[in-house]
Amino acid sequence: MMIAIKNKIKEFTPISLKEIAAVSLMKRTDTKFVIPMQKLAQVLESIGKYYKVLQIDDNRIMQYSSMYYDTANKDFYTEHHNGKINRVKVRIRKYVDSNISFLEIKEKDGKGRTNKSRIAIDGFEEKLSEESNSFIKKVTGNELDLHPTLTNNFDRITLANTQSNERVTIDLNLTFSQWDKVKKVENLVIIEVKQEGVDRTSEIIKALKSLHYNSYSMSKYCIGMLGLYKGIKYNRFKQKLIKINKLTA
Repeated sequence: MMIAIKNKIKEFTPISLKEIAAVSLMKRTDTKFVIPMQKLAQVLESIGKYYKVLQIDDNRIMQYSSMYYDTANKDFYTEHHNGKINRVKVRIRKYVDSNISFLEIKEKDGKGRTNKSRIAIDGFEEKLSEESNSFIKKVTGNELDLHPTLTNNFDRITLANTQSNERVTIDLNLTFSQWDKVKKVENLVIIEVKQEGVDRTSEIIKALKSLHYNSYSMSKYCIGMLGLYKGIKYNRFKQKLIKINKLTA
């Protein structure tokens, strides 16, 4: 499957990191889809003329690594599970191919929009630095006692629409870990369409709908938490877990 995906990505026109920064969309709407990996090459084949692909050196499939933070009571996870409209996610993301890292805070508002704030840092922090804690307090307005809850690694394809201010991330080969626990989620692809406002005429959304895939919200953080932690609330995620298990079977 990976060979077919790589071959399809080779057919896309490349775009540089500097060029794609123009469509970073720090304030945006996100529309997610989950599909089995064996369908990805077919999706890419149908949208090649509408998108460019991020290329760094000779790489078009990039390696990413993230460390997520939460309170001792797992408040961020619980708020997501309970459907809280205004919620926060805190992570350090390492862009492996670029050798850069950012402390990132994602805030979801009541209108379904995501605001992302970030600062450059040296790398993962097992204990958040004074500078990192100050940034978190400045953005969230709260002094939070946060600790690492999990790390995830994945491969990403990043596309930029040639006609509109739209960016698409395609994540695959997900692995989650915390201490000695490791959870691999094979055969699952998470596609996220990032736009200034929801536009259902997007070529990739049309391609996915033609294959009978509708938008389906499920965060990588929650998938990892469910795979690594026992005893956490999950009843509102049961249907999502069933869907993911069917896709990855």
